[in-house]
Amino acid sequence: MNELKIGVVGVGGMGNNHIDSTNRCEKTTLAAVCDAKKELADERAEQHGVEAFYDYKEMFESGKTDAVLIAVPHYFHTPIAISALESGIHVLTEKPVAVHKADIERMIAAHEKHPELKFAAMFQMRTMGIWRKVKNLIQNGELGKIKRVNWIITNWYRTQAYYDGGGWRATWKGEGGGVLLNQCPHQLDIFQWLFGMPSKIRAYCALGKYHNIEVEDDVTAFCEYPEGHTGVFITSTGEFPGTNRLEIACDRGRLVVENNSSIKFDRTEIPVQEHIDTCENAFDSPPKWEVDVPPEMEIGESAHQRVIENFADAILDGAELVAPASEGLNSIELSNSMLYSAINNQDVELPLDSSKFESLLNDLIANSTFVKPEEKGLKGDFTASFNK
Repeated sequence: MNELKIGVVGVGGMGNNHIDSTNRCEKTTLAAVCDAKKELADERAEQHGVEAFYDYKEMFESGKTDAVLIAVPHYFHTPIAISALESGIHVLTEKPVAVHKADIERMIAAHEKHPELKFAAMFQMRTMGIWRKVKNLIQNGELGKIKRVNWIITNWYRTQAYYDGGGWRATWKGEGGGVLLNQCPHQLDIFQWLFGMPSKIRAYCALGKYHNIEVEDDVTAFCEYPEGHTGVFITSTGEFPGTNRLEIACDRGRLVVENNSSIKFDRTEIPVQEHIDTCENAFDSPPKWEVDVPPEMEIGESAHQRVIENFADAILDGAELVAPASEGLNSIELSNSMLYSAINNQDVELPLDSSKFESLLNDLIANSTFVKPEEKGLKGDFTASFNK
C-alpha cells in the first residue's frame, strides 16, 4: 500500500476541515464521505469526486476505504470506531475519544482484538512546537522536580446562541457534558501528557452557571499526584476575555506558557530546594535568569494535518503514533472524575470506577428536566446528526 484511502464520517464543520487536510497530505486520498444528512453527504461527495454514504457500516463494507476519520457528536465515536475496527478499518477519531471511561474501555477492547490496525486520536496539540518543547524540558530534567501546576483556560467564551444553535450540544443525552468534554479535551490531554495522572481529584463544577444549559460551564479542579506535586485546572465558557496560562512551579524556578504562543522560564541558578536548605540569609532568594524559550520547529501546514500525516505514516511505514487513542482514556478519566467529584461533593480516588460514572451519567439523562432542543423549535432528531 503506497497511499491510504480515508473515509470521513461526519462532514459538517470539523469534518469538512478534515477533508481539506486529507486532500493536502501526500500519502492520503479522500475515498468516501458519510453523513446521516443525505444532502450534506451528497454535496461533499460532488465537491470532491467521491462516493457518498449515509450509513457508516455500508461505507466500511464497500471496500473503498482503508481508514476512517470520525468527526461526529461524541456518543457516536464509540459505535463507529468499534464497527470500523471489526471491519478491518484503521481509525482516527476526533476528540473526545469517547464520552465516558466505560465507552473508551469498550473501544480499547475492540482494538486489542485487532492489533494489526491503528487506532489514533485527533490530539493535534501534541504536534505543536510549543508543547513539544515543554514536554522535552520536563523529560530532560531542565525543570527539576515539579512542585505545582496551574492551568487557567477560560478563553472559551460562548454565548447562549452557540448552545441553542446545535441541538446536541450541552445536554447529558446529546453531548454527555459541557466545557470539559467539548472545549477542553485537548488541554486535559496535554495536562496528563506533561504531568501524568493524579491519584486524587476534588472538583467544583457549576452546571449552567452562565448559560441556560444542563451541563457544566464553569470548573475548578484540584489534583494530587503520587509524586507529591499538586495541580489546579480552571476552565469556563462564561468569562471574557478569559485567560490561557499554564504555570509550572518547579525546583529550577517557574515556567509559564501563555496563549499557546510563548514560553517564559524564570530559571534559578541553583535548585530552589538547595537554596532553601543552605542559604543563611532569612530573606534572600536565589539568583535567576529570565529566559524566552523558543518552541520546537513546526513541521507541516497545520496541526490537524500533522496528525493525519502521522496516522498515514504509522499505517504505511510503521511510524509511532503521536496520539494513540488508548491514551485518550486519561483525558476522559480526568473529565469524568471532575464531574463525579462535583456532582457527588466528594474526593475521587483514581483510577475512577468507570461503571459508577456510567451509572451517574445514565441517571442524569433519565432524570433530566431540561427543555429538549426539538421543543425549542429545532427540527430533527438531535442525536442522529453526524455533524460535529
